[in-house]
Formats: sequence, structure tokens, C-alpha cells
Amino acid sequence: MDAVKIKYYFFYLASVVVIIAGIKAVSEIAIILFLAIFISSIISSLINLLEKKHIPKLFSYLVVLGIFTLISLLLSYIVNISLKDFLSNVPQYEKQLQAGVINIISLGEKYGFQVDKKTILDALSFNSFLGITTNLIGSIGTFLSKFLLLIIGVAFILAESKSFEKKLKIIFQNNNEKLEHFNLFSHNIQKYFLVKTTTSFLTGFLIAVILMFFNIDYPILWGVIAMLFNFIPVVGSIIAAVPALLLSLVSADLNTTVILGIFYVVINISISNIIEPKLMGRELGLSPLIIFFSLILWGWVLGIVGMFLAVPITMTLKIAFDSNKSTKWLSILMSDVGKEKD
Repeated sequence: MDAVKIKYYFFYLASVVVIIAGIKAVSEIAIILFLAIFISSIISSLINLLEKKHIPKLFSYLVVLGIFTLISLLLSYIVNISLKDFLSNVPQYEKQLQAGVINIISLGEKYGFQVDKKTILDALSFNSFLGITTNLIGSIGTFLSKFLLLIIGVAFILAESKSFEKKLKIIFQNNNEKLEHFNLFSHNIQKYFLVKTTTSFLTGFLIAVILMFFNIDYPILWGVIAMLFNFIPVVGSIIAAVPALLLSLVSADLNTTVILGIFYVVINISISNIIEPKLMGRELGLSPLIIFFSLILWGWVLGIVGMFLAVPITMTLKIAFDSNKSTKWLSILMSDVGKEKD
């Protein structure tokens, strides 16, 4: 019996390797497919909420999909203009930052501190930052070029969802337990994506409002970046804060930058550690180790976009494992149970 189980485990492992290799080979198609499925889950949740208010499904479908499309196009337009303007002004910002650092170094030298100016100024060059930014812009540009295809995919998935439910009932008509497992999986997926998208949007909105209050350039751009990077745990919020804080240091002063840094920390900690766990529940938490390796794996498979999709994809797998008794042990291994009570 043990030998048979080991053979099955090796078979499953080999299947996983083949599937991941296949996804990497068709990464461009896979990205659109994953995004369409995730967006459909969010929109489907909103349509269900409107239906509970006795609003016709077709009207709800058209309204929610139309609003999502308009908001996406508007944000894409604003972000595109802001990015182009920001990149054109980067050399000026770099000179201002280096001038401020030279003043600080000169002040330190008066008190006897010896510092290698050239090394520090080279480290403050925006070239490395621009390399990351350029790659990110390229990925966003590729995504926007396929935005119409994504919207069409979402529309077809939503249109098919009702008949898909009927198909599942026919398939599982003699097995209510499997149908319950799938319904639980579907409910938890929609709950996760709706909550995560809402809290990410709230993060980006608060960041944009605060940056507007302190008159920092391109507040909507940094708000959108904060919203997107909120899908990347821990490191995402740090990466999203760096460009805005550097810009604040250049265009404002040190006190303003420190205050903004505090706001970034408070907003991210409050939303990710207080609001999200209360809305999602501890059962939808992931182990930090699983999060770390999922970022590496899906970043390698799908590129930069894969880092944004890493946690949603991993969470989908965890919820799928949790929905079935035979695979629940995998869900427990992936869970963050350290903070839970016995």
C-alpha cells in the first residue's frame, strides 16, 4: 500500500511539473486567462449583490462590466500620461536628489565624518530604478494592448457562468458532496478576490488622497501603483512607497517625507493586518514561506505580472485543497496557523 501511495505522489509531482512548464510556455495566454477568471470572480460577486437588490441580471451585468471598463480605461489613460511626464522629468529629480545628498554629506564632514561622495552619488543614480520601471511599464503596456481581448474574455466567462452551474448540477447529480465542495470553493474564491480588490483599492485611494494633500507630484500614479503592489505581500508595499517618498524628498522636505513614510506604514499595516483578516477570516491566510516561494515561482513562470498574480493563484489552490477532505491537509500546510488558537 505504501509503495502504491509513493507511486501516486511521484505521479502527481510529475504532473505538477508538466503543468507549470506548459503554463510558462504559453505565459502570454495564461496571463490573460488568469486575469479574466479573477476579474470575472469579482464582477460576478458584484452582480450577485445587485441581484439580491432585485435588479435584473442582464442590467446588472451590463452596468458592472461597463463601469469596470470605463474605470480601467480612465486609470490607464491617467497612469500612461503621468508615467511619460515622470520619466521625462527623472534627470531633473535625480540632480535635485544628489544636490540634497551633497549638502547632507558636507554637513557631516563639518563634524568630522569622512564619506566617499562618488560611491554614494553612484548608488543614488536612477538608472537601476529606471530599469525596473521600464520593465514594469513594458508589462503594463503589453497588458493594455490586450485589454480588449481581456474584456471580451471576461464577458464570455460571465455569460457562460449560469449554464456552467447547470452543467455542474448534471455532472454531480448523483454526488451532492462534490457539488457542495465546488460551491464552497467558488464562494471562498469570490470572497477572497472581492475583499482583496476592495482593500487594495482602499489602499491606493488613501495613498493618492494623502499625496494630494501634501502636493506631491503624480498622486494618482503612485496611488495606482500602491493598489497594484498591494497584491504582493510585504515587499509590495515597500516597493510602492519608494518612488513617492524619493519624489517627496526632492520636491518637499525631510519632515514631509518622514510624515508620508509614517502614513504609508500605518495605512498598509491597518489594512493588511486588521481589516483584511477580519473580512476574510484566518482560514484564508497563507504561510509567509508559501507566499515567498509563490512569488519566486510565479514571477519566473509569468514574469513581472506573475508576481501580482502569485498570491491570488496560490490562494485559489489553497481554497481548492480546503474544499475537499482528501486534500485538506495540503491546505493546512499552506495556512498561516501561527496566530490561530488551538
